[in-house]
Amino acid sequence: MDSVEEFLAHTIQLENEAALRFGQLADAMRTAGNTEVAQLFRQLADYSLLHLGDARERAGYRCLPTLAEADYQWPDIESPEAAAIWAADPFIGIEQALQVALDAESAGLAFYDNVLQTTTDHEIKVLAKEFVEEEAQHVAELERWIALHRKGEKLPMQK
Repeated sequence: MDSVEEFLAHTIQLENEAALRFGQLADAMRTAGNTEVAQLFRQLADYSLLHLGDARERAGYRCLPTLAEADYQWPDIESPEAAAIWAADPFIGIEQALQVALDAESAGLAFYDNVLQTTTDHEIKVLAKEFVEEEAQHVAELERWIALHRKGEKLPMQK
């Protein structure tokens, strides 16, 4: 990353793609009648929308670059937090869905940690550290949800 603006452009795209994918997965699960997984994915989409708003707020007055799809510096073919598309399988169980979410959040954490470890720009380092801490909380929360599920306890989004 060469500038804070470039970092924030990546952050906004990452959260936007996470929200879109989790929303698509929630819609697919609802259509398939898999309401438990639909609730989980919808909650994760809503969280991503909150994080997207936060990222846009952090961008504030800055003039962010308009990046073409090929300009994003993702470690893989798509944004790190875009959940696996195979999770649209109508027969996916809650534990598999939780693992898909954990994998997506862990990939986001790894992305931000890589930026933190490789940047020499102090301002990017400060922002990346904040995002690492935030993503680490998301990973810990999903790990907690997986543990709750394995104990047979209700997850926060279950009524």
